[in-house]
Amino acid sequence: MRAQRGDHIVLAGGHVGQTVPDGEIIEVRGEDGAPPYLVRWSDGREVLIFPGPDAELRVAHSREEAAAAGADRPAEARPVQEWQIRVSLFPSGDDTTARVALISDAIGELDAQGASHRGAHDPAVARIGDEVALARALRHLADQLLARAGHDVENVTGEADVTIRPS
Repeated sequence: MRAQRGDHIVLAGGHVGQTVPDGEIIEVRGEDGAPPYLVRWSDGREVLIFPGPDAELRVAHSREEAAAAGADRPAEARPVQEWQIRVSLFPSGDDTTARVALISDAIGELDAQGASHRGAHDPAVARIGDEVALARALRHLADQLLARAGHDVENVTGEADVTIRPS
């Protein structure tokens, strides 16, 4: 990770729905932008950190500038984007709830939930309930993304009632 003063850093929360710490890098103490960084968190605290793999660096320009810079470029010239999906599974007896959150600078955060219930005659294999609950949560998230893309197409083209098929 290489940062400079004014960049923002975000640490992924431990669970979906948990507050996500974010702050501004006010001092870079490593060589060539390397950690450690002195960060002023959004709550006003200042802390020296060595970011781990759950940290995301956001450079000091705005989303609007980034979007404008990439809007007129062909797809192969656009910068690489990273979107993250956080998954939390909550087992409770014969039930499992999965919560997923998509985190992206481009679209903000979307979240969805799925659930599973083991029937009385089903084998007691927890992994299966986890898989079903997670698959349902991801399907709900995918539906939200497709709906959002449809609205974006409507806004760009002026057409009404755009529907994007799932496959």
